[in-house]
Amino acid sequence: MAAEIIAGELRLDLYKIDLSTVVSKYIGETEKNLERIFVEAERSNAILFFNEADALFGKRSEVRDSHDRYANIESSYLPQRMEAYDGVTILATNLRANLDEAFTRRLQFAVDFPFPEEQDRLRIWQTLFPPDAPRAPD
Repeated sequence: MAAEIIAGELRLDLYKIDLSTVVSKYIGETEKNLERIFVEAERSNAILFFNEADALFGKRSEVRDSHDRYANIESSYLPQRMEAYDGVTILATNLRANLDEAFTRRLQFAVDFPFPEEQDRLRIWQTLFPPDAPRAPD
């Protein structure tokens, strides 16, 4: 919701990246898919939103075989590409500790959204439903 609000306030399109359409088991394909996303976002001046970012921006692993080497190449490509991107990129994760330090060093802002208290959750629900939707008093 926060990413949508930011995009709305800036009057920019929000590109929600579906990781299932980006990540490929074939070597080099994930990077090609990401490059297409970044190029299109640059053309349209859109905000990129990566939900569950730890899946894509996760920590690099120790290299034990060629698979690890290629996975680390993918992880090395992303920080460089993000640095070259002039637009806004939003990463969301519930597992911030799993993000690679190469990414977190490049972040300008890190916003923590604590789990809302009961009163705040009620207000969120009340805001989401139209006023004429049937509701119980509680």
